[in-house]
Amino acid sequence: MPFRYRLQKFLEIRIREKEDQLKVVREAQNAVIAVEMKIAQNNQSIIDTRNNMRKSDPRMYDGFDKFLKHLYETGEQLEVEKQEALKKLELEKQILIEKEQKVNVLEKHKEHKKEEYLYEEKMLELKNMNEVGSQKHFMRQRETKEAEEKENNG
Repeated sequence: MPFRYRLQKFLEIRIREKEDQLKVVREAQNAVIAVEMKIAQNNQSIIDTRNNMRKSDPRMYDGFDKFLKHLYETGEQLEVEKQEALKKLELEKQILIEKEQKVNVLEKHKEHKKEEYLYEEKMLELKNMNEVGSQKHFMRQRETKEAEEKENNG
């Protein structure tokens, strides 16, 4: 009879949960990357605006100042958003680690049960071999006794 792990369904469920959590972690990583890209674009806009300000008419400085102020505020908001995304990513990673540990526990349990099963199978096989061997031994003894009795009688 082949080995059958009685908690296999639980193991499969935990593996599925781990894979789902891995997808959540990837999404959180993508969110962090997206925010970092927005920050880079905002910083580039600041650089471009400063360069354009130097080349423009001094009467337009007020408009440039307002726009730069807006870009700096946007940059601060993006930094806050990035910190929140990083916190969420760390939280999701912790959840992933916990789920991986649960899977590992069940996989180790499965390995131990499989080893126990193989050991028991080996012991049953040895027991059967011993029984066959002892039966053959007694049959040989009986045959030799019968042969000796025939010699003594005959």
